Amino acid sequence: MYNISTQIKPVRVLLPSKKYNYFQMNKIILILLTVISFTTASAQIPKDHNAQVKTDTFSRSLLWRISGNGLHKPSWLFGTIHMICPEDYFWTDSMKACLQKSEAVCFEMNLDDPSVMIKAAASMIDSSGKKLSDYFTDEQNTQLAKYLNDSLGLQIAMFQSMKPIALDVMLTSKNMSCPNPESYEDNILEQAKKDNKIITGLEEVKEQIDVLSSIPTDSVISDILTSIKGGASDKNNYDEIVAAYKQQDLSALFYLIQQSNDLGNDIGIFLDDRNKKWISRIEEKIQKQSVFFAVGAGHLWGPNGVISLLRKEGYRVEPVK
Repeated sequence: MYNISTQIKPVRVLLPSKKYNYFQMNKIILILLTVISFTTASAQIPKDHNAQVKTDTFSRSLLWRISGNGLHKPSWLFGTIHMICPEDYFWTDSMKACLQKSEAVCFEMNLDDPSVMIKAAASMIDSSGKKLSDYFTDEQNTQLAKYLNDSLGLQIAMFQSMKPIALDVMLTSKNMSCPNPESYEDNILEQAKKDNKIITGLEEVKEQIDVLSSIPTDSVISDILTSIKGGASDKNNYDEIVAAYKQQDLSALFYLIQQSNDLGNDIGIFLDDRNKKWISRIEEKIQKQSVFFAVGAGHLWGPNGVISLLRKEGYRVEPVK
């Protein structure tokens, strides 16, 4: 049996940030579940983004007002990008005002629950009996060790008890051009706690872990090997995603997800199935109080997006400018 108190140490080493809070768990869990939709979609992002990516002028908002259908107070739906460089981070007056008006804040998971961090960290420990090195050939292990040491100043030994996907997460975050990225969830959580708002979540940790378990290990290994080969393509692709986010273009982001070779038919597992599961939970919460929902922007748009599904249930869901 693993001793969680000692096994969490490698996670803390590979997730440097301002403080040990949601932002670090974000790198382990949420980037794998929501932002993964953006990063895997990057393989298909056309070079001429503006000319080829399909957009919808009605989708150009990250913030949406939920009303009608018997609600006494409106609630709000906000699409986040889980990690973004400080120079790209923005928070409008409308976003600030709607958060202030809400009585509760709801994330994908309850980020104010300390057990969430423990369970999330523990989920990255490989309980199969394999070491990280067992997933690679001798030559690949040598290349990986050299890359970690030369590029990140880290020793491969600290990852030996971790699942390959934990390493994949860290390498994915390296596509960012800044050492200390911002987290919308982290900042919203901090403000909600200052304002003594109720903080809840739409999913339990186990539900997100089940999604993680659906990612084929072979695909994760392949992604790691691609990452250590270097090159600017991954960073360029991430920059395209950030550009679409800054334009608040949900349809462009949804298009990129649809075009992902890596997700393929599994988009239902990563997004659609979870969205459908969330609707009854959202309804239960907004019938009681005004809630500010902050979830990955990839969940909002499309025929099975949260916006469309709420409208099908009879709610008015309108963009807030």
